[in-house]
Amino acid sequence: MADGEGDPGVFTATALPGDPRLLPTVTNALLGTRVFRDILHAAGVYSGAAGDTHRADVPSPLGLRMAAPGAAQSFALDTWTGTFSHTIQCPGYTATQQLYAHHSLVHLMASSVTIRRLDGSTHPITVQLQSLFVPQSQDLQLSSGPDFQGAHYIYGQTLVPEVEGGPRPTVHMLWTPIPQWLTLGGEERERCWQFLTAVAGSEEEAKRSYSAGLSLAAAGSLLRSHIHAWAALRRGSSVELDGPPALRQALHGCLYYLLSALPPRDSPGVPFHGISPGGLSNGTRGEDYWGHVFWDQDTWMFPNILLLHPGAARAILHYRIRTLEGAKRNAREQGYEGAKFPWESAATGREVCPEEIYGEQEIHISGDVLMAFEQYYCTTQDLKLFQEDGGWELVEAVAQYWCSRMVWSEEEQLYHIRGVMPPDEYHSQVDNSAYTNAVARRSLNFAAVLARDLLLPAPEEWEDRARKIKVPFDEERKYHPEYDGYSPGEPVKQADVVLLGFPLMHPMSAEVRRNDLEMYEPVTDPVGPAMTWSMFAVGWLELKEPQRAWSQLEKCFSNITEPFKVWVENADGSGAVNFLTGMGGFLQVILFGFTGFSLFSEALGQALHPSLSLSLGSSLCLHFLLSSQPSIPWDWELRITRSALLFDPAFPDSVTKLKLSSISYLGNRLEVTITSEEIRMAVTEASWDPPASPLEVVLESGQRFPLWEGQSVSFPTAPGWIQRSPSSTP
Repeated sequence: MADGEGDPGVFTATALPGDPRLLPTVTNALLGTRVFRDILHAAGVYSGAAGDTHRADVPSPLGLRMAAPGAAQSFALDTWTGTFSHTIQCPGYTATQQLYAHHSLVHLMASSVTIRRLDGSTHPITVQLQSLFVPQSQDLQLSSGPDFQGAHYIYGQTLVPEVEGGPRPTVHMLWTPIPQWLTLGGEERERCWQFLTAVAGSEEEAKRSYSAGLSLAAAGSLLRSHIHAWAALRRGSSVELDGPPALRQALHGCLYYLLSALPPRDSPGVPFHGISPGGLSNGTRGEDYWGHVFWDQDTWMFPNILLLHPGAARAILHYRIRTLEGAKRNAREQGYEGAKFPWESAATGREVCPEEIYGEQEIHISGDVLMAFEQYYCTTQDLKLFQEDGGWELVEAVAQYWCSRMVWSEEEQLYHIRGVMPPDEYHSQVDNSAYTNAVARRSLNFAAVLARDLLLPAPEEWEDRARKIKVPFDEERKYHPEYDGYSPGEPVKQADVVLLGFPLMHPMSAEVRRNDLEMYEPVTDPVGPAMTWSMFAVGWLELKEPQRAWSQLEKCFSNITEPFKVWVENADGSGAVNFLTGMGGFLQVILFGFTGFSLFSEALGQALHPSLSLSLGSSLCLHFLLSSQPSIPWDWELRITRSALLFDPAFPDSVTKLKLSSISYLGNRLEVTITSEEIRMAVTEASWDPPASPLEVVLESGQRFPLWEGQSVSFPTAPGWIQRSPSSTP
């Protein structure tokens, strides 16, 4: 679709991209494929040991395609319905194929072909189907079973376990046989053929899902039930903006691909297996990081998911809890205590990175994981996750790891972390990575605060080491060197130090925040990973330079391919495709940068000053507090209750309005509409079990507005925060 034409949520084309990697994906939490591809992937089904671990290729009957020699063709990805379609237009008839991963029957994928007669003719109409499907796999030892309700059946296990003696996942698949030809009879005006594929870890579940799909298809409601489930997911993630068509299209594309990866809402008992950079549709051996889970999930995707779908965010955290034992073993094998999460994770939590240097040195991942837990806690106050579901054990183990990983420098009288690779992977074996040490500090502060909340004992060394860990800072130039010995002007691969401001909210003045942005923007690789420029954009929005932010955000568009808005990792087309990491960064610009949203946490208050019992979760707020700028009073933190969601909007000139219809905070769903002149807020839904906390808005001026369910409040656009109403604060 050309810019400015048609629906921004429907991407159409008359030809497919020449590179098949850039075809759109259809995915739900458990199954995924690229359109017209002869393999699919099932969540958590990996084959290969350690560094050879990759998503197991499951043969896909859904890669069929209508042959259309000489006919006019069109293709469409509809992000409103979660479907892909291929239409051929011939004299007298049209034929349309639709493909989707069902979003309520999550073990089911479906394809349909509909032939529709356009004239009064009575001759048969025949359409040829092409398929590369063969019921074999390089990763699965498959056997055939008896047909079931007209479906063929195969089952088998992966060939090689991830760890010696570990489990080999089992796959059971049922599918509707694919004919070579479909014929509309001479007396028929229209007919639809349904082709179902059910994939599950047990024969019982595969048969249950296939039978349920058949029943819905017989009632004519299979597609409708999928669209209904997908529409509910989209309604819970509604983000609308008035701005350039390319920005709106990019927004809809990012939401489609990221929401497709979320855990199922109605299947809480189904374990979630994490989100890899290329999503579930990608990750076969040798492509898209082999389907492994990185910090990409916890740092780049998670904040968006938490704001829109806290239940899905909880499932992501459960993935990390479930792999905690593997993380503990990683730490022991390197001679440390606690838990060291793997740089690349699959099913067990053991390190599966094919290249040893990253697994050994890119240790900031453990802090990234813990930051996601902290963000979740501040947003939901969900004590059950930490008291009953293993969350506390994970937090404690990461704190123990950081303490064992530090060494005391007698010379500087500070703790050091040595021999690491920072997020900037152009450098390795460095000492005192600013980002790594800052995220370690945040981990330790959060662990100490959470222990107090849970009435658990915590070692004094956690806060002591948090206070005394070195985060490199150049007093003369007033900026953060990336690590000990970094020289200004050295090339940087991707966002690194700029992450101290957001999302880390490391205390610094506005002057230092600006200097960090100025220092690293010109030396960052222009064809580096796509998420990088989004963090520069957020930084400039914080500093109220929206046009400079827009110039950074525009760089992201070179990573978005046409016609289906599939992201590539690097601007030159290399790296992972369907790059959810870049999409996550892009969405953070809209959800956090344009709005100025950021979370307060008590652990951040401890980082600012040990005597603060409250925290300031916005680096911008910290900038103001630590500088002479009068925009936010010095006593802001004293007027904020224990948890707060800060806002301070800033738009580029090309954006005039932003509406977020389902922001989640402390059990409430909020609708927030922002223009340059006015902010309007309303609680549209409040949880009953557990009961949501009553909220209020507090502006910098001191004005307060209670937020009652079903009533909206509006006020001139200005900085402020949303917090528990004081009457409800313990």
